[in-house]
Amino acid sequence: MKKILILGGSGFIGNSLYKELYPYFDTHATYLSENAFFDKNQKFHQFDMERESISILLENLRPNVIISALRGNFDAQVHAHFEIIEYLLKHKNTKLIFLSSANVFDAFTNYPSYEYDKTLSQSVYGRFKIKIENALLRLPNNKYVIARLPMVFGANSPRVNEIKRQLKENEAIEVFSNVVVNATSEAKLTQQLHYIINRNRQGVFHLGSNDLVHHNDLITDICETLGEKKPLVKNVFDSNFDRFLAVIPKDNLLPKNLQISIQEVVASTLVS
Repeated sequence: MKKILILGGSGFIGNSLYKELYPYFDTHATYLSENAFFDKNQKFHQFDMERESISILLENLRPNVIISALRGNFDAQVHAHFEIIEYLLKHKNTKLIFLSSANVFDAFTNYPSYEYDKTLSQSVYGRFKIKIENALLRLPNNKYVIARLPMVFGANSPRVNEIKRQLKENEAIEVFSNVVVNATSEAKLTQQLHYIINRNRQGVFHLGSNDLVHHNDLITDICETLGEKKPLVKNVFDSNFDRFLAVIPKDNLLPKNLQISIQEVVASTLVS
């Protein structure tokens, strides 16, 4: 049985992945802050990347697959990932699945991005993701999966919870009228990553919807699904033209049942 270690297992995506994978694999996860549930769960390991070396945990657990859903200090994350790369090079049958972001393309605004397009970012966040991606791309192909994610929604996702709060408090929701995006749901994302692990896939994957939508239309549709047909929105125009921030799958397509549409993403905001 494969042993999997999810870094950032107490976060929204990391914890969703743990719930998806633990019935099928020997699944472990890390968490940062003390938590009664995680403290008692022997599959969860407390880890502070700003104070500790990840290499100690890796050598003790010897995972076959490491999934990085870490958040927090960028320098600490870069250091941890370089230690992970050292572990991968020392041990056979090991792989890192790195959860990256559409922001690695945020300097390109005229078209959506595909798996093997050149990365270029104007944001600190995007450049940090690119630094780790570039280090992984120098490894043998069987050592890594780069999974680039768009915005992730779900009934209990931080994004949807924030929208619910804003609707309840009659607070204006910021929407970007000229930004064209794609998106995904928490449930579909975890299924996709499960498939990638099961089939031992490798390379770069864009785990977003096949279709695109303006950001303001997406948020308005989600609000309507949540029961608010006329939400209070604040339109933000950062350009006179449409700009794209979308990661479209093309070269590394997953099976049809693992692909998703914007309509399904919107519907997922109601399903727990």
